[in-house]
Amino acid sequence: MGNFYVIVGVSAGALIGLQVVVITLIARRGIVVGQAPAGAAFATPTIVHFGGVLLLSGIASAPWHGIGGAAVLWGLVGFGGMLYEIIVIRRMRTQSIYKPQFEDWLFHVLLPFATYAVLAGSATSELYSSAPSAIFAVGAAALLLLLIGIHDAWDTITYHIYLNDDNQNRSKRDPD
Repeated sequence: MGNFYVIVGVSAGALIGLQVVVITLIARRGIVVGQAPAGAAFATPTIVHFGGVLLLSGIASAPWHGIGGAAVLWGLVGFGGMLYEIIVIRRMRTQSIYKPQFEDWLFHVLLPFATYAVLAGSATSELYSSAPSAIFAVGAAALLLLLIGIHDAWDTITYHIYLNDDNQNRSKRDPD
């Protein structure tokens, strides 16, 4: 069990660092009006999910005397993530630089919300019925949040690459 959380936690930590580098490189190209709200809607959740995975890995790897304390903490992560997803919905609706498609709603809202709900539910299950499968739900949630974050990071990078290509092609066609 410990190796799983070491692998997942280290992956999340490394991906946070890479995401910071990518966002820094994108920002060096210049911020477009309206881009900050879109970043809050699409880029920030990626870091939150990676941070959640890192936190879950730390919680699961800590030397607990019993599982109850860990279950309370991973339940709080789950409930906090569900609340955060409500904020993400508002941000996605209010930003104006990009019209979210089904895939955006799926990977930025639906799957993360369901994953955080599994965390909250597994904590409740563990605390009230000592279900042995609850810890597997935590592992599955951590892995799913990691995969969601990877998808979202890739989506952000490819969007900016194609946006940059479109801007370069437009400037080649319309020299001012």
